[in-house]
Amino acid sequence: MTSGRQVSGAMKVLEIEEMSGSEASSVLQRVGYGHLGCARENQPYVIPVHYIYDPPSLYIYTTRGMKTEFIASNPAVCLQVEEVRDAHNWRSVIVMGRAGLLTDSAEREKANNLIALINPSHAPAISKTAIGASVRQNVVEIYRIDPQIMSGRKTRGTQGRD
Repeated sequence: MTSGRQVSGAMKVLEIEEMSGSEASSVLQRVGYGHLGCARENQPYVIPVHYIYDPPSLYIYTTRGMKTEFIASNPAVCLQVEEVRDAHNWRSVIVMGRAGLLTDSAEREKANNLIALINPSHAPAISKTAIGASVRQNVVEIYRIDPQIMSGRKTRGTQGRD
């Protein structure tokens, strides 16, 4: 796959290549922030999330709301994570899998401790959300995503911190 743009009368071609599994895993471990896609009744929904990658699973700390309603209806999710230095130097990882609500207290505590290592304030999950005249309660939910497919692409020559 290539894309390009016109530069002073000449086309500059951007070369894209597949990432190895270890490169994709390294990006997931490094970044900790991405966009979660879910769907319900043919309606997509994408939101920014913080996550922790503890191979082979990813964990998301959130509060009850629209995303949790979508996941309860359809646990198939997609997480997109990227590192972008500029338009010609980037990496992107896609994880498709199933999200499950953690109900076991020991598993919730383990996931919460892992998440707190990279995001001690649990922001933006723990926040004051005003909807009209009311304020939404923060009901914490922690999900584990079990990856079924993980892939990544990068611009050719992108030097990583692998």
